[in-house]
Amino acid sequence: METTYTGKTALVTGASSGIGRATAIAFAQAGASVAVADWDEAGARETVRLIADNGGKAIAIKVDVSDPAQVDAMVAQTVKAFGRLDAACNNAGIGGALALTADYPIDEWDKVIAINLRGVFLCMRAEMPHLLQQGGAIVNVASILGTVGFANASAYTAAKHGVVGLTKVAALEYSAKGVRVNAICPAFIETPMLEKAGLLGDPVAKQGLVAVHPIGRLGTSDEIASTIVWMASPAAGFVTGAAVLADGGYCAQ
Repeated sequence: METTYTGKTALVTGASSGIGRATAIAFAQAGASVAVADWDEAGARETVRLIADNGGKAIAIKVDVSDPAQVDAMVAQTVKAFGRLDAACNNAGIGGALALTADYPIDEWDKVIAINLRGVFLCMRAEMPHLLQQGGAIVNVASILGTVGFANASAYTAAKHGVVGLTKVAALEYSAKGVRVNAICPAFIETPMLEKAGLLGDPVAKQGLVAVHPIGRLGTSDEIASTIVWMASPAAGFVTGAAVLADGGYCAQ
């Protein structure tokens, strides 16, 4: 089965950097027209430039995925620009604070849930009517923390568990109607999010992260992106309702 997207349209949120940028570029390399959506408009435009420099077609859209009006407008702009929607990768997310559950700041909790869980719901809600018109696929970016616990990350862990559950529900509802819905669960990936958290610049901290991955290294954004593009393609036509681990063996322990 092919993974080509020639003549099709993909929408990627959180596409200004990291996994989102790599996924937008991978969709474009597979032939898709790509809507590059992010709160960081400058970063989204840079992703569009990278796609255009390689002969691809893309537009940048500024969006706050926790705002239903902005999410609806994002999808409408995508369809207006390219005429259809065939694949969506709901990737936008933040790390949030690290604190014991009883000490977790309420404002941080609300922010993480709003972006990482509510945002995925709002995106699926807006994308689904268009995907149903000709069939397609959604890949939600969850995390290994959508399947296991992680101390001091209650909001992020709860949100990502919610993304996995939401993915399964939507798959049950829409797979027979031509829209497959899956989640990908990456482990620790070398991204700007990890860098901002100070986990890549500190050799001791980085080695500690590497040590919990049986494969012996961290993952790359390109590895996750290629898996997402496959999951959204007809090559994965019998895969739906799955939470696919891309974790270097983390959850096998």
